[in-house]
Formats: sequence, C-alpha cells, structure tokens
Amino acid sequence: MKNKILISLFGLFALHTISAQTAEVPEQKSETKVYIKGNALFIPIGIVNVGVEHQLNKKITLQGDVFISPWKSFAGHELQYYSVSFDGRYYFDEAFKHWFVGANIGASSFVLQKWSYWNDDIHYDQETMLPTKYISSQLYQKGYSILLGITAGYQFNLSERWNMELYATVGHSQDFYKGYVRGTDEKERYDRIENYNKSGEIIPYRGGIMISYKLK
Repeated sequence: MKNKILISLFGLFALHTISAQTAEVPEQKSETKVYIKGNALFIPIGIVNVGVEHQLNKKITLQGDVFISPWKSFAGHELQYYSVSFDGRYYFDEAFKHWFVGANIGASSFVLQKWSYWNDDIHYDQETMLPTKYISSQLYQKGYSILLGITAGYQFNLSERWNMELYATVGHSQDFYKGYVRGTDEKERYDRIENYNKSGEIIPYRGGIMISYKLK
C-alpha cells in the first residue's frame, strides 16, 4: 500500500511538471541558470556528494548528483556506498529560491554493515529464527538498491553566485544483497539464500546542506 501511494505521488508530480512546462513555454528560453553543488555535511568525514542543478523554466529544475563513500572500514564498520540520483524539482517561488518539492529516482551499489548489526549479539537465522554460530558484528552486506522518493527543501541566496540549500529525501528503498562473514573474502555467507536477499522499506535516504555555485 505504501509503495502504491508513493508511486501515485511520483506520477502526480511528473504530470504537474509536464503541464507547468507546457504552460510556461515562452519563458523557457530565457531561464537557463545552472548551479554546481557539493554537500558540506559529509566533507569532514571524507564522503563526496556533488551535483548539478539545471533550470528548465521559471519554477522547475532538474538535478543529477552522485554520492561516493569509499570507506572499506569506518568506525569499525564497512561503509562503501556509491549512488546516482535524479530530482525533478518544483519551486513555489521561483527556481533556486525558497521552498521546493520534487520527485527522486536513484540507484546504488554498496558494501556495508547495516546499523542493526552494530552489536555483539548472537545472530539469528532469518528463516528459522534459531541462533547461529555468528555474532552480528562479524557480518556485513553487499548488493544494490533501487530508490524512489519525494524530496523537499529550502534554498536561499548567499551572494550573487552562491546559494545554500537544506534538503531531505524520503522514499522506498528496494534492496538486493548477499550477507557475508568478515575476514573470509566473500567465501563464507551467513545467510542460507542461494542468490540475493530482498528487502524493501520506507526510509530517509538522502539529505544534507548543499553549497551551490552559479555557472551561468
């Protein structure tokens, strides 16, 4: 049910975007601002999140961004995460100013340890619910995700060419992954599934503080 609601909202936003673009065709040629941006929230911990936002008309923009977390180990946990994402955004005032909402679609690849494994508890088999020979902190996951969500945020001007943006994206993450035992070079799996585990959940999966620079 949650997925159907999310997909419906995504579709409504897309229809609104198309109709708005059609209604404002005369203004499209003169509205072509482009900003490059970086996420200041993750720079101190060595994670890169950069993007480009391009204006389509007076109130609508399209953004593409990448997220790169290269950590084979961060604070004792695997944290390799690579994603690409696209936003279609609608600004209530005008492009690059004040409140906006948008539809997001993305994909990611990861080698990480889920937060629920950050302990030394006995790991239980997910199918039988019986205890295994492993403890949770020994285990990690490797796989990929398909992401679909709703973005909201606020962008304001710092100077003639610089903007700051606060934003977050919440949506559905459909994950496909395999579970491995640390120190076995992916030769030993803790799960009994032959191929990929599958899990889906509604989570916040993007966000931060973007510093933007206007190219034109």
